Amino acid sequence: MSSKIYVGNLPYSVTDSSLRSNFSEFGSVGSAKVMMDRETGNSKGFGFVEMASAECAQAAITALHGVSVDGRSIVVTLARPREASNDSTGHGAGGYTATKRSDIGYGTGGFGGGRY
Repeated sequence: MSSKIYVGNLPYSVTDSSLRSNFSEFGSVGSAKVMMDRETGNSKGFGFVEMASAECAQAAITALHGVSVDGRSIVVTLARPREASNDSTGHGAGGYTATKRSDIGYGTGGFGGGRY
């Protein structure tokens, strides 16, 4: 089973191939991807590496977390699963809903609104 690793605080000079080569010291790398900005094409400063096994991933995390790369201390942790969202606006499947608080808002205090 493969393990996905989050690599943060990367220098903007790091590429997919250099990320892959740094992690390949610890085992077989399935994929290595530096996240890029869609509009500018520049690195966002983080990426993901998929290792062949959990043991290889843990060895890489232990060895590389906090290491200085081009003057930046990188963050290496297990990647968290992506939160599910069906909407491209960033709201969940239920859409955006305002909270229903009785102590604030309109309708309870006459003209001009309620208690604040």
